Amino acid sequence: MVFTVNEFIYGLQSAGIFDFLLPFLLVFAIVFGILQQIKIFGDNKGIHIILAFVIGLMAIRWEFLNQFYSDIFPRLGVGITVLLVIMILVGMFIANDESRYWGWGFAAVAAVVAIIVLYQSFSFLGWTGFNGFFGGEAIGWIVFGILIVGLIIAIATSSGGGGGGKDKTAGEALFEGMFRKKSKGER
Repeated sequence: MVFTVNEFIYGLQSAGIFDFLLPFLLVFAIVFGILQQIKIFGDNKGIHIILAFVIGLMAIRWEFLNQFYSDIFPRLGVGITVLLVIMILVGMFIANDESRYWGWGFAAVAAVVAIIVLYQSFSFLGWTGFNGFFGGEAIGWIVFGILIVGLIIAIATSSGGGGGGKDKTAGEALFEGMFRKKSKGER
């Protein structure tokens, strides 16, 4: 008898791992981490564990949470894949000295991906709260606006001098421009 990965995943699904255990662990970990960080009850880990355990168990009782998790995380995976492809393309085709402002464009694209993931997840579940604010055409206009901003950034950063300072890869320069602290003299 051959044991396949599909059978293993379906076995986990029929055992309730995806519907109960993983959502519980996710809520537990997030609540416990927040309690540990804000220290509202001091450094008493016992109280933090009990509160996170109770909140996690109460959260999985609500069917909407399981449906929401099973809808949002696959969409989040697709969104992260889109961002990864953009990072690879920027790293391949943009020179180091021109990648300084691409971090802002990347952040704008990430914001659009986040909005689309949330919109699609909520609308798929029947919650129409975003429909009044983000109608069907609004998402297209938001994406169009972000693409225009990205085009402006591309034009502004590419009209520079030669390609000096090529000791870093474009990806390193992109992330350094996005996340490093600036000195007092820099803008």
